[in-house]
Amino acid sequence: MTDTLAPTTDEASEQHPEYPMPRAARCPFAPPPAMTTLQAEKPISKVRLWDGSSPWLVTRHADQRTLLGDPRISANGSLPGFPHQSPGAREVITRQRTFVNMDDPEHAGIRRMVTAPFAIKRVEAMRPAIQRITDDLIDEMLAGPKPADLVDALALPVPSLVICEFLGVPYEEHEFFQHHSKILVNRTSSAEDVGKAVTALLDYLDDLLTAKLARPADDVLSQLAARVTAGELTRRDAAGMGMLLLSAGHETTANMIALGTVALLENPHQLAAVRAADDPKVVAGAVEELLRYLSITHSGRRRVALEDIEIGGEVIKAGDSMVMPPSVANWDTEVFPEPERLDIHRQSRRHVAFGFGVHQCLGQPLARVELQVVYSTLFRRIPTLRLATDLDRLPFKHDGLIYGVYELPVSW
Repeated sequence: MTDTLAPTTDEASEQHPEYPMPRAARCPFAPPPAMTTLQAEKPISKVRLWDGSSPWLVTRHADQRTLLGDPRISANGSLPGFPHQSPGAREVITRQRTFVNMDDPEHAGIRRMVTAPFAIKRVEAMRPAIQRITDDLIDEMLAGPKPADLVDALALPVPSLVICEFLGVPYEEHEFFQHHSKILVNRTSSAEDVGKAVTALLDYLDDLLTAKLARPADDVLSQLAARVTAGELTRRDAAGMGMLLLSAGHETTANMIALGTVALLENPHQLAAVRAADDPKVVAGAVEELLRYLSITHSGRRRVALEDIEIGGEVIKAGDSMVMPPSVANWDTEVFPEPERLDIHRQSRRHVAFGFGVHQCLGQPLARVELQVVYSTLFRRIPTLRLATDLDRLPFKHDGLIYGVYELPVSW
């Protein structure tokens, strides 16, 4: 499969701005300036993607929530005209559909199979284990050389260890699944490389499901194996759900831990308030504000209209596609005054970092607990933590479907 489609010959399409849009180098946490301008001047407008297609770009917070809650739009990545993020993202859906690219009632039926483990009470019960993991990793980092790479030392292993225990995946295999997951979330990965990564992960998880069928345990893969035995899922679909949970369960949180650390280090007054907080509600509020401020799923949620929809003075026609980036919605001044200011006491819970509607992120309770534990513990235990390089020298993931930093040198 080739990596590009022939660009459209439509003259109007050629005039649409390219998407994704670049961030300003001096403002690595802010949405792209061109997108902020569109939000103020033309909040629903056309852009041009890598394949020459021209979806609607929806930038206002209210419009995104309205559309994401509307059953007349579809997340089905198999539909004609679906605005795939990259050739690789299109290849993932071609190889293995998951419930995130399904519509109700199919979506609800499949998602329900893995909802219970992510219930808030069950996730809260994991807090002591997450605390132990975090403390152990910080112990190791403190005992090691300086400067340290916080990505390798803490940001990546915390969610990887947690999701492995949660799913029933041996952590000893983390280099294997992290390597292939990185290919999946890199916008520049070729369709061929993504296809190989998907196949490798599916085969690996299929083998694990075989083991769980023979020796079930108290983990999510064993629950999926039971669904296979009951005839509710095929082996490959169960492996696909495992792949989704494994990749999403560590990539997003790992990037959020690292990027949130950078944001707090660059805002010392806010960092001091987090460090001094005795009230867990203050730390929880700080996490919500960081989720709003950073919006690491910056490439945007993708949908196709099933019917004509009037919104924001435009008519999105049946068959039209749309892109809804949370980064710009979470900096909408109508909802979050002075959005460029990080304020951990702001009431930020209305952010769309985890989406909205029936496709809201399934793992958000787990992500919240991990972030609360890591931020509160890291800065309390290492009060002198600092960047070991200049902000403008950090390797930000501008080429990623998930935003973050490739490495984060710190010292203390």
